Amino acid sequence: MPRDYQGQPPTAFQRLPEYKRGDDWIKALLHRGEIAHIASRWDLQPFLTPTTFFYDEVNHRIIFHSNIAGRIRANIERHPEVCVEVSEFGKLLPSNIALEFSLQYRSVIVFGKARVIENDDEKRTVLHKFVHKYFGAMEIDKDYRSATDKELKRTSVYEIQIESWSGKENWKDAADQSDEWTPLDEKWFDYYRNKP
Repeated sequence: MPRDYQGQPPTAFQRLPEYKRGDDWIKALLHRGEIAHIASRWDLQPFLTPTTFFYDEVNHRIIFHSNIAGRIRANIERHPEVCVEVSEFGKLLPSNIALEFSLQYRSVIVFGKARVIENDDEKRTVLHKFVHKYFGAMEIDKDYRSATDKELKRTSVYEIQIESWSGKENWKDAADQSDEWTPLDEKWFDYYRNKP
């Protein structure tokens, strides 16, 4: 029987509640995550944009940037509601029945509203934090020059104010197996366990 999603938050009804993770776990994944996929839309047409990002924990927001003009900016200015996905995965988990093949994964889904940051001082500050996330061993104005006013005018910087989120982790050592079929040959566990 289908669930009634009317009036429910987007994070309601987790199918496997034992995989659900709490706020501290979510924050840690957002801090270390490298790629975010941002879902936006133009009326009824959805778009998905992979991007680098920075999680600003103090202000409970996600920061990213794009060209000064383009699809993501047009979408956000028309419909600020977005969804963000950040994930990581480990080993492939073979099974002896098709339905139980799996993989180790951790994921966070964020819901919120995006806006373009217009203030140049704020843009510069968050862009420098953004660079620090990925290139923290390098020093600003020593190893690289800080963002200039001219460069800031060529860049759209966004914040997504987080309204809700959910975290999920399935990091089992093995997929479920069935006693209704021949046991899986041990070579397949070794093969996928050691596959880079």
